[in-house]
Amino acid sequence: MRVFNFVIGFFCGLVIGVVAVLLTTPQSGGDLQADIRSRFDGLMSEGRAAANARRAELEARLASLTNK
Repeated sequence: MRVFNFVIGFFCGLVIGVVAVLLTTPQSGGDLQADIRSRFDGLMSEGRAAANARRAELEARLASLTNK
């Protein structure tokens, strides 16, 4: 139950922080959206690259274990 309460608190704090940043940012709406979109796309591509690298590593490990 403590973990669940921590997760709920974490996400509430995250949402409050995001809203505070969005309300106090000096950029215009369009500029902010473009900046957020480009950062999100960069993070997603990094995540996909890391997942693909890990998948290849695990497939190679599995192949080496099944060949023995």
